[in-house]
Amino acid sequence: MARLRTYFLTGLVVAGPVAITIWLTMWLINLIDGWVKPLIPPAWNPNSYLPVAVPGVGVLAAVLGLTILGFLAANLVGRSVVQTGEQVLDRMPIVRSLYKGVKQIFETVFKQDGTSFRRVGLIEWPGPGMWSLCFITEPARGALAAGLPGPGHICLFVPCTPNPTTGYLVMMEASKVTEIGVTTDEAFKLIMSMGIIQPPEIAAAPETPQLPSDGRPASPVAAE
Repeated sequence: MARLRTYFLTGLVVAGPVAITIWLTMWLINLIDGWVKPLIPPAWNPNSYLPVAVPGVGVLAAVLGLTILGFLAANLVGRSVVQTGEQVLDRMPIVRSLYKGVKQIFETVFKQDGTSFRRVGLIEWPGPGMWSLCFITEPARGALAAGLPGPGHICLFVPCTPNPTTGYLVMMEASKVTEIGVTTDEAFKLIMSMGIIQPPEIAAAPETPQLPSDGRPASPVAAE
């Protein structure tokens, strides 16, 4: 019985992650298909000709459509159309605020040279002696920085466990935040597993050889 239980748990460990990954992937594909498929003309939809439904048609159409949209928006004519549409939205009181806020979030998170949500830190929160993981977003600016006591505050997102999509926005002095060498993916794994999946140890950085003034690596004899 002990061996049977060991075999069962081993099989569960092997099959469980695979089954959950496949289920989540299919759920996401079906969700996007449900949104995009009604927008595809029947003449262009392969499911109109095949006897069975093919998953992923909506995902492929969404990726292709977004790529074409980005190509058109990068041109002069596309930028003019986007600016005209934004001017129309700017005249709508409620829609204006919603659109500008969402657009600013997307531009901040997805810009290539940005650091939002790409740096992980530790803060002593919610009380002394208790430490929490946080994602460093942006420094406090403008009216927010003026309302905080003292300079050098940054905005932090403290996620909840095991659902990191919810959490708290905390403004704290930068000197009280300890940035750690953990990637965003490793931090999410740690949060979602409730501390079970620990990040790996940081490998020691290789020693950088000192270069002489001419820019060539120094030889061992010269170093002696």
